Amino acid sequence: MSQYKDIADYLVAAEVEKREVVKVTANLKPDLTMEEGYLVQQEIVTMKLNEGKRIVGPKMGLTSHAKMKQMGIEEPIYGYVFDYMLIENGGQVRLHEMIHPKVEAEIAFIIGEDIEGPGVTGAQVLAKTEYVLPALEVIDSRYENFNFTLPDVIADNASTSRVVFGTTLKKPEQFELDLVGATLSINGEIKELGAGAAVLGHPAHSVAMLANMLARKGEKVRKGDVILTGGITSAIMLKYGDFVSGKFDGLGEVTFTVTD
Repeated sequence: MSQYKDIADYLVAAEVEKREVVKVTANLKPDLTMEEGYLVQQEIVTMKLNEGKRIVGPKMGLTSHAKMKQMGIEEPIYGYVFDYMLIENGGQVRLHEMIHPKVEAEIAFIIGEDIEGPGVTGAQVLAKTEYVLPALEVIDSRYENFNFTLPDVIADNASTSRVVFGTTLKKPEQFELDLVGATLSINGEIKELGAGAAVLGHPAHSVAMLANMLARKGEKVRKGDVILTGGITSAIMLKYGDFVSGKFDGLGEVTFTVTD
């Protein structure tokens, strides 16, 4: 439907031009549903693929039970991470390339075999996960003042912007991933801390839920996908000069510096 393409153009332009825009439900389509949000998101994904960009893997958002309750939803949301969003560990996140970025600490899964729903469990996910690794995700809503509804944020590719993956790859069976603790520090000061259990009780549940959600549209989690499972910590606003560090029990450290 051309309206979804128009909304996708509106949101991609905001990302490319680094300017915040009024949420879609304010004027473009006040009755936008979650399902339609995903149709807009699919248009964005198609646009980026047509430009030669590559999907690294899906990402999950709103994965804390408290956040889901607050938003009145039964399941998290998902979006997609692309290759142009990747920053190397210890690298630089450039402020002028974003609007109002925030950072959160996450555990990522590297998938070793296709996972196809429905009915996927966390145990099945762990059996098909090759490695887990630490990550810092920089989210950057394109909406002014972070003012949006759930369909708006789904349409905006779940606010995906930049990702820094750690370089420590570990086998998932080496860990009780729900018990893995993480701290998020800015300029040496711990700002947030949490454990893997903050993500739906266990990060593997997040991937299972993703597989079951994708199954509704005939898709699956694919071998080779690198999946962000959702924030262990709350998101912290970034500013110029910040040195950001995520430390994860047994999984090492992920860092970046915020430059101009």
